[in-house]
Amino acid sequence: MSQLFAPLELRALTLENRIVVSPMCQYSASAGTASDWHVVNLGHLALSGPGLVFFEATHVSPEARITPQCLGLYSDDNEAAMARVVAFVRAWTRSKIGVQLAHAGRKASTLPPWEGGGPVRDARAWEPVAPSALAYEDGWIVPRALDDDGLRKVRADFVQAAERCLRLDVDAIELHFAHGYLAHQFLSPLANRRTDRYGGSREGRMRFPLELFDAVRAVWPADRPLGVRVSATDHVPEGWGLDDAILFARELQARGCDFIDCSSGGLSPAQKIAVTPGYQVPYARAIRQQASIPTIAVGAIVDPHHAEQIVADGDADLVALARGFLRDPRWVWDAADALGAAAFVPDQYARARRTRVPR
Repeated sequence: MSQLFAPLELRALTLENRIVVSPMCQYSASAGTASDWHVVNLGHLALSGPGLVFFEATHVSPEARITPQCLGLYSDDNEAAMARVVAFVRAWTRSKIGVQLAHAGRKASTLPPWEGGGPVRDARAWEPVAPSALAYEDGWIVPRALDDDGLRKVRADFVQAAERCLRLDVDAIELHFAHGYLAHQFLSPLANRRTDRYGGSREGRMRFPLELFDAVRAVWPADRPLGVRVSATDHVPEGWGLDDAILFARELQARGCDFIDCSSGGLSPAQKIAVTPGYQVPYARAIRQQASIPTIAVGAIVDPHHAEQIVADGDADLVALARGFLRDPRWVWDAADALGAAAFVPDQYARARRTRVPR
């Protein structure tokens, strides 16, 4: 039997397979509110039956957004629009639904890729915040260092967004502590130069991200999984590294974290990354083995046999795809064919499949 298509239990949640649609920014929201694009995009990615589909990075306040077009969950309008997407996935697929809650920190108030990226310079701009008043790179806006009131607001924003997730009845939450966004900025000595209890030593730098996790875990039901995406390394000398990530994962596991989504980089433009198929799998394996916590492997994984091997070898418990699903929204069917497994098929598409899992 294919290990990639074996079920997995996380608390009371059962995933039908180990395939995950990774969170992927779409830059297609208005004031944080999802559009028809989001219904179609996430809906059609779920139609081939991945075990878990994630909303893109979903920001906990207006100032937490990466771009003015990024998705949010901080208003009633945001919540109502996301409910439309949840309703479609629930009604027409068997995929479970996750939300990735995020705060961009010093990488906020930027342009989407097709507008060139970089800081917003017009009336749409806002002031980014960060652990320290250090810009991401030369030419970027210097963020405001968060004071105690600012830290309290960020914690409250994450809690309120988690409470909205509960009202939406989504199945899982992932906290985005990776890719150079706010929590990662606290973790890395390259971005965190604080001299208070939230800076200095590794213990101090982990303190605020752990407080964010604790605050969300306190309001998220005990029967629903809560995970964290981490950058396992900054890919920069003297930065955050794999040993740090393993220790952080142990701290999270002790606090009730259910999985670690293992990515890397994003903190510094000085990073040096050699991208090859599965280049981040060793991080998932190391964290899984040394922190005794389920992991998600992600990063240039496209071939179904490769994904199968990752799970079969115990390198990770789940495999997430991003660009692979953008290129082929029915990747799950291709994987089932390659591995001799059965996949969910909506009745409307049954004529296209010989092997299927009944609804």
